Amino acid sequence: MEPRQPGAGDRAILVGVKLKGKPSPWTIEDSLEELRQLAITAGLEVVGITSQKIARPDPATWIGSGKAQELKDILTAQEAAYVLFDDELSPGQTRNLEKILGAEVRIIDRPRLILDIFGQHASSREGQLQVELAQYQYLLPRLTGSHAGLAQQVGGTGAGPVGLRGPGETQLELDRRQARRRIAVLKRELEEVRTQRRQQRKQRERAGVPVVAIVGYTNAGKSSLLNALTGAQVLVQDKLFATLDPTTRRLTLPGGREALLTDTVGFIRKLPHDLVAAFRATLEGVEEASLIVHVVDSSHPHASELAATVDSVLASLKVGSTPRLVAWNKIDILAAGALPVAPTQSNVDSIEISAKTGENLGALLAKIEKMLGEALVSLRILIPYDRYDLLGLLYAQATVEEREDAAQGIRLLVSVPEGLAERLAEFTDREFQSWR
Repeated sequence: MEPRQPGAGDRAILVGVKLKGKPSPWTIEDSLEELRQLAITAGLEVVGITSQKIARPDPATWIGSGKAQELKDILTAQEAAYVLFDDELSPGQTRNLEKILGAEVRIIDRPRLILDIFGQHASSREGQLQVELAQYQYLLPRLTGSHAGLAQQVGGTGAGPVGLRGPGETQLELDRRQARRRIAVLKRELEEVRTQRRQQRKQRERAGVPVVAIVGYTNAGKSSLLNALTGAQVLVQDKLFATLDPTTRRLTLPGGREALLTDTVGFIRKLPHDLVAAFRATLEGVEEASLIVHVVDSSHPHASELAATVDSVLASLKVGSTPRLVAWNKIDILAAGALPVAPTQSNVDSIEISAKTGENLGALLAKIEKMLGEALVSLRILIPYDRYDLLGLLYAQATVEEREDAAQGIRLLVSVPEGLAERLAEFTDREFQSWR
């Protein structure tokens, strides 16, 4: 789907809050710059930015009534129809701000904006289901009362106005019972997707094809790396969440062994919990991986913090035991000086690369092959000559260490993934003696 382009009425003001006494490596300017990039990805034109430092959020409006009135004046002066908050607003805060700013102003908090972007970019049936579920879960607690414009919030995916691109219902009213019913249906459909994925995973394990998952902060260069390594034609844009639906391509390693390389949805700070939960089916590509390649934009001023954000999400997926390789990407535009080092990655192997220029990609493939090889099982097997089909499979999916063409068949010493080892158990060479 083509991203929505800014048009009349798409002017937006950004609002950020810095809490006093709450240290953060991110300045408020850094955080609002990321929000600006999200706004651009959503198809909005940013015409103003305002922020303030407060001891604690105002329970009524988040920013305080005085700042809210100031915001109204800015909206009028800039002829802006949208106001984007860099944090999540409660339903009550949203309603109070509507009373101050006017019903014609669209108030969008960070979670809603991310949901809107996901709604634009979801192209597969699975991705659309996940977005719809997350949208309903976001809207459900906001259905209390009957504030103006609620019906418009469930208007349909596609190219509608930002913040009004809802889960796809066309009815004018959506009550809590209907929302819960739809949520239940979506969860069942997504569970069917997960069941299909589990079946596909078993087939891959039986075939002995390892999965390498590419993860990283949004816009770190994951899709560029997938394209560079496999020749895929995945969309690459200098925008946040340019890729939403996972893409898997076959990868041939230097030694001839094959693997599946999977590009996953990018992570981001303040990612809505419901969105993480809804996209669990997509993230199962990470859970089933034999190796995780964590791509980090080394040119970003907060590269270490971005890496830590990804680590946090990975920890929630309980993949701490999966081997991990950190790829410090975009070294072609990195200023002179040492690469940032994320404390949480101190015991993880890493490599500096450029997916754009191809620098060190050969070394990256060699590292991937080496790390996958460390998880292999060593077997001595005897393949009958009438099962020559297995020989091709072994050369594609395993590492053949030794070979002898004997009278009984082909004797091999191979290193294979555990799933393939189970399939080959019946061919164990029980009469093995030294071949040499």
